[in-house]
Amino acid sequence: MPELIELYWPYLLIALAVGIAVAWLIFVSNRKTSVLTDRRDVLDEGAERAQRNQALIDAAAKPVEAVPVPTPAAVTLEDDLTRIKGLGPKIATMLAGMGVTRFDHIAQWNDAEIDRIDAQLGRFSGRIRRDNWVAQAKLLAAGDEAGFAGTFGKEG
Repeated sequence: MPELIELYWPYLLIALAVGIAVAWLIFVSNRKTSVLTDRRDVLDEGAERAQRNQALIDAAAKPVEAVPVPTPAAVTLEDDLTRIKGLGPKIATMLAGMGVTRFDHIAQWNDAEIDRIDAQLGRFSGRIRRDNWVAQAKLLAAGDEAGFAGTFGKEG
């Protein structure tokens, strides 16, 4: 047997190399391929500018409901909405961005309007009903300071 190995060692070496190559090809062909995709949204930072801008243009805008128009006798530029208990400066700024700047706007809200505005208040949602903004706004819009103080307490 050792004589055969000495005589045919180059052929055995070639056969070993061919066997390793065939085994490697079989291993590679059976491997599952993975598809790598770019999962970034076109609105993410780093997206191409043209795609991001076009996506913003094509985005469907939410329909905006009209804010009730006050009568000319009640026209004032805006009220200090922070007088309503539970409505601070941050919420007042958010409401102003939605076009709500006066007590009579809030006083006219119905349940659907409350739900619509409440959904846009983010972490402040639920405060409209919990702090009873509509009742407070009705008293303040009517100028009933004594009724407001008697029902909701003095401002402070």
